[in-house]
Amino acid sequence: MKLLEGKDVTKRFGGLTALSNVDFYVEEGEIAGLIGPNGAGKTTLFNVIAGTFSPTSGSIGFEGKNITGLKPHRICKLGIARTFQTPKPFPNMTVYENVLAAELFGCTREKGFSDPKKKLNDILEKFGLASKGNMFASSLPLFEQRLLELARALSTKPKILLLDEVMAGLNPTETAQMIKVVRELRKDGITIFMIEHNMRAIMEIADRVMVLHQGMKIAEGEPKEIAKAPEVIEAYLGEAYA
Repeated sequence: MKLLEGKDVTKRFGGLTALSNVDFYVEEGEIAGLIGPNGAGKTTLFNVIAGTFSPTSGSIGFEGKNITGLKPHRICKLGIARTFQTPKPFPNMTVYENVLAAELFGCTREKGFSDPKKKLNDILEKFGLASKGNMFASSLPLFEQRLLELARALSTKPKILLLDEVMAGLNPTETAQMIKVVRELRKDGITIFMIEHNMRAIMEIADRVMVLHQGMKIAEGEPKEIAKAPEVIEAYLGEAYA
């Protein structure tokens, strides 16, 4: 079943076309990858899905309902959560306060946890952050800030997570840990749509990969197919990777 789907999604900023008639979908339960060179429109697509920007034209559907142009808080409450390329915690709030703020923002009364304090501590425990619940978020190293981003997103009880370069800046050991975390999230029933520049990681973890170039979708398929596609090699991967 297509959990998330976009049709002819176009986004213009004045004379700049950041996305041009992009069709995409994410199946329930899959890990879908989104790759492409810098400036290809990947984060813009996430911003359109999450409601930061309204598309200039085209439509976004979630669970069969049109969500085009809805505000971010309404989209989040429906079950779409995201992380950012650069972690954006509230730096002068504690780790626990950060996940609490996300839960209060992202959950309706009906959708919320019956025991928020216990559940939020369980989420922090899942990411190895429970012992740091009283620390300021700004004191965490990059890897733990990325885990906090995931914990905050999970606190909204999402059905799908939009992960924007969640492995950026991580060393090989941390990258392997993050791959394991993402797989565990899928096992927990959360669908994943992720932007990633670490090609070894995305080719290992994704069920299907979509490629953007200059705002247009140029390829889509299983990772092995994408790695061999001439148009993707020319636009992004290069002969050395192939």
